[in-house]
Amino acid sequence: MAEGAVTRQPEGRRVLAGYFTLAGLYTLSAAAIWGVNTLFLLDAGLSFFEVFVANAAFSAGMVVFEVPTGVVADTLGRRVSFLLSVSVLAVTTLLYVALAQVGGGVVAFAAVSVGMGLGFTFYSGAMEAWLVDALAATGYRGILDRVFARGQQITGAAMLVGTIGGGLLGQVDLALPYLVRSALLAAVFVVAFVVMHDVGFTPRRVTAAALPGEIARNAKAGVEFGWGQRPLRLLMLASAFQVGFFTWGFYAAQPYLLDLLESDAIWITGFVAAGIALSTMVGNQFVNVASRYSGRRTTLLLGAAAVQTSAAVAVGLASSFWVAVAALLLMTASVGVTSPVRQAYLHQVVPSEQRATVVSFDSMVSNVGGIGGQVGLGALGEARSVGAAFVAGGVATAAALPLLAKLRQLGGMPDRIEGQRAGAESACAASGLPAVSAVETGAHEERELAAAALRV
Repeated sequence: MAEGAVTRQPEGRRVLAGYFTLAGLYTLSAAAIWGVNTLFLLDAGLSFFEVFVANAAFSAGMVVFEVPTGVVADTLGRRVSFLLSVSVLAVTTLLYVALAQVGGGVVAFAAVSVGMGLGFTFYSGAMEAWLVDALAATGYRGILDRVFARGQQITGAAMLVGTIGGGLLGQVDLALPYLVRSALLAAVFVVAFVVMHDVGFTPRRVTAAALPGEIARNAKAGVEFGWGQRPLRLLMLASAFQVGFFTWGFYAAQPYLLDLLESDAIWITGFVAAGIALSTMVGNQFVNVASRYSGRRTTLLLGAAAVQTSAAVAVGLASSFWVAVAALLLMTASVGVTSPVRQAYLHQVVPSEQRATVVSFDSMVSNVGGIGGQVGLGALGEARSVGAAFVAGGVATAAALPLLAKLRQLGGMPDRIEGQRAGAESACAASGLPAVSAVETGAHEERELAAAALRV
């Protein structure tokens, strides 16, 4: 027994090394275009509205393919799903560069964006599922919290390097961050092919005839255990309003801030994107502190929602670059508070067997909001002004407040936080919920940010 444990320890370390390497490279590739993609599409000849039509097509691709690609990960395996994700994203990124060179119109960019949405849905959840399976199979005895926390430190550093580096490369040529991203994705493919094997998970073959049935079962489970429960329905609807605005606001801020500064220095948007990454981390840390004094999750959700609405309106009304940046960072910090808290609430309500399916369904609902927000606010930003669209979008997010207030009225165990003063073991873990869930929700937030980063 002891000999087997000794033999498996190096295997566990190899799994961890592979996970940290893949997580860092994947996040670095995503972050490389964070600060420049709206400017890239504008430079490629798209109008402001058309940029967000292309972005909305990405969200539509995620809505359409989220459940089918989840079936791929649960049948053919996490390794196959992840390799498909990297391959599709690398190819579609290069297609974006090619379309920019030949002056491809909005229809062509939208079609490729749907392909990017497909690529990201292959990734969603596959790497984390592979890690947990592999560590369990190799007899890992460490604390998973620390593994995910270390992973977040690595991806956080990758975000900062990627956003700043992408902005500096974009100053030279707006196509460079995309070419670098494709190269990084190629490196991710090689590393994943070598180190990422389905240890602890046995892939099973599904025929083409059986695939629709698998998809239908997953979709039914998402509706039954997600939308069918009133607390989660309220939470998802609130998220649709908030994510619908945020996915537009993140990218609309790039040309808007440069206009306020009366500058065309692209590197500035890279540093702003790095500031956004840092602000979300600050929001995450705020949860750690606030949850010690707050006994209910809905207190944090309502407070963060109010801040997000107010800050979004302030961005639109600002006449100064620095005021707009400060309001934008406050807004994104509130997102850093909201995401881990709402995900911990979700995990407390949903049975573990349906958790992955409901998380995917939750992502689908959020992306539906993203489609409407990007098209509607993109049209308003072109017809009136980007500032007016920020104000309108901020006001729209206020619709989340009564939904969260109704959620608060329901109360119950999922709404309870137990901390040092209220009794909790972790920032977002309620009584009966493993502490690692708070860390996993942070990983989910990183996937959402990565999704935004890939929406080029």
